[in-house]
Amino acid sequence: MNTITRENQLARRRFLAGGLAAGAAVLLSSSLSGMVHAATPPAASATEKTQQSPSLPQRRLGSLQVSAIGLGCLPMVGYYGGTYAKKDMIALIRRAYDRGVTFFDTAEVYGPHTSEEWVGEALAPVRDKVVIATKFGFGVEEGRPTALNSRPDHIRRAVEGSLRRLRTDHIDLLYQHRVDPKVPMEDVAGTVKDLIREGKVLHFGLSEASAASIRRAHAVQPVSAVQSEYSLLWREPETKIFPTLRELGIGLVPYCPLGRGFLTGAIDENSRFTTGRLSTLPQFTPEALKHNMPLPHLIRAWAERKQCTMSQFAIAWLLAQAPWIAPIPGTTDPAHLDDFLGGATVRLTPAELEEFGREYAKITLMGHRADAFTESQIDK
Repeated sequence: MNTITRENQLARRRFLAGGLAAGAAVLLSSSLSGMVHAATPPAASATEKTQQSPSLPQRRLGSLQVSAIGLGCLPMVGYYGGTYAKKDMIALIRRAYDRGVTFFDTAEVYGPHTSEEWVGEALAPVRDKVVIATKFGFGVEEGRPTALNSRPDHIRRAVEGSLRRLRTDHIDLLYQHRVDPKVPMEDVAGTVKDLIREGKVLHFGLSEASAASIRRAHAVQPVSAVQSEYSLLWREPETKIFPTLRELGIGLVPYCPLGRGFLTGAIDENSRFTTGRLSTLPQFTPEALKHNMPLPHLIRAWAERKQCTMSQFAIAWLLAQAPWIAPIPGTTDPAHLDDFLGGATVRLTPAELEEFGREYAKITLMGHRADAFTESQIDK
């Protein structure tokens, strides 16, 4: 962080200190009362815990250091179906921190607003020990949450709202959620650059951006990370953006690293999705599921060989692709959280990766990863 940014951030913290101090007792009491496994005093699990699990290695996304595996906080708001209690999701976020996760991903459009609010409340007691990433880029404030909007004035409004909901004076990593073709990338990057100078944002990121857009943004304000769907079920980033990321020293944050459950063994060729998000995705039609089953079969065989779960193998494979990759699997289930975090302990040798790659190459996959509308908003 440059000197100007650091001084601005410290000034903001001093300005906020009075107000925060006055409400600190109420805030901590309120946030901790939602924990599932509350103890006496209730702060013991997150606020007073000083010995965080060291089990997760660290990785660098540009100049930003994060845990090798982060937590995606979209499923908690019911994006893939279901309704989840706030206290349970706050407990899940804190469980992730207690197990070594320091990288948490959210967005203003998740809910909208709900995910940011829960992340902010859950992590308030450990705010200076974690990296919070959030995103702007949809017209939430204008009541058009599916419409792209990256106008500079909108970015500033979105950031102020995110700061309030996240209960913080700075955003560690701010992504443009989707590239807005109506707003020059130079204007977007310039606005974020100003926010960084003001201390409100520390690092800049892009989500589902093309190599050309990444280069344009990076020329104005260095990009620390690019978020994109990437997994054994969807490997397009390898050819589309990997060369640019390597050249510019930018990290990759894969979302849906478990293929929305397909790579975990939870879905088979007899699974049917008639409602909800998965029902809209070409990869989850009956025909595609049947055609693509050799992939989870291969992962299962390798998981047995490595004495790990399928989820852990899928995560381990991702981590082995490059040291600048930090996936953010999402979940609403504590058992699933504990499972995929174990992927950080699975080691694949170069020979094993080569052998797996030869077997993988024999498999053909059917179905696109996104529905037509979603795909129309992905930068090409």
